[in-house]
Amino acid sequence: MSPATLPSNAQAEPPFMVLRVVGKTAVAQDIWCFELRQTEGLALPAFTAGAHLTVALPNGLRRNYSLCSDPADHAMYQIAVKRDALGRGGSISMVDVVQAGDLLSVSAPRNNFELHPRASKFLFIAGGIGITPILSMMRHLKTQGQAQFKLIYCTRDAVNTAFLAELSGPEFAGQVQIHHDHGDLAQALDLWPVFESPGDAQVYCCGPRGLMEAVADMSGHWPFGSIHFESFGVDASAYAANTAFTVRLAKSGITVPVTAAQSILQALRAGGHRVPSSCESGTCGSCRTGLLSGDVEHRDMVLSEDEKADQIMVCVSRARSGELVLDL
Repeated sequence: MSPATLPSNAQAEPPFMVLRVVGKTAVAQDIWCFELRQTEGLALPAFTAGAHLTVALPNGLRRNYSLCSDPADHAMYQIAVKRDALGRGGSISMVDVVQAGDLLSVSAPRNNFELHPRASKFLFIAGGIGITPILSMMRHLKTQGQAQFKLIYCTRDAVNTAFLAELSGPEFAGQVQIHHDHGDLAQALDLWPVFESPGDAQVYCCGPRGLMEAVADMSGHWPFGSIHFESFGVDASAYAANTAFTVRLAKSGITVPVTAAQSILQALRAGGHRVPSSCESGTCGSCRTGLLSGDVEHRDMVLSEDEKADQIMVCVSRARSGELVLDL
């Protein structure tokens, strides 16, 4: 595929704009909230609860961050970033380098984690930094005043609980359950009583992979389409360390090297090959690509076990070793 040729289902990158960081506040240990506004004080593009945007970071990387502000506020975007010392450098660049007054290139918001438009009851389950899109949802529902909701928020301890003062305050009184496990699996919250009997709520879950897999396992008997996941907080430590490998594009025969620091998607882009993408966290399914051969370490939250035999999410999944052959 030549660099100028796009597949028929390719998605154009969202437009970017330059916003000013007007505030940077610590909201938990190693978690910082950034407030972004237009430089000329104009209204920002509208967004819906659960949306995210892409930020071009000082070190050249791009990262997606969920909006946690109320969609009714058109003057400001609010995102929260957890500094991950073991990550790939994106959060370190954002937290350590970006300061109030700086300018950032930011995409228009887009949403792969929309609230059900006709639901009247919601159950939110969050872990760690996964509170960000859910806080936007809760703020939106409070503004609308038309739906019941409850939040179950699992964190290590109070120090690591983002937005603790707001969530514990009078605005959300009676609607928030915060559970601390103190880093001990034996103290993890038992969610089975929540899911044992299928309910009539729409469930939205965001947090570490272990939490989302637990919710997925316990909710299999719930009505189809009632459980929704977002995974910007996926814990990469559950996987083997990244190693370099190659991907071969079957339709052109081109071989593309993928370094340990790159995703397949990034390597394809660097070589001028375009693949549809959106969330780039393995949750939306936009970058689903045919897999012809190779040993894959699947890191997404989309594919079923059967689908993993011949499909791959190129934004997060990798080869365990050697070469992958893709249907591109």
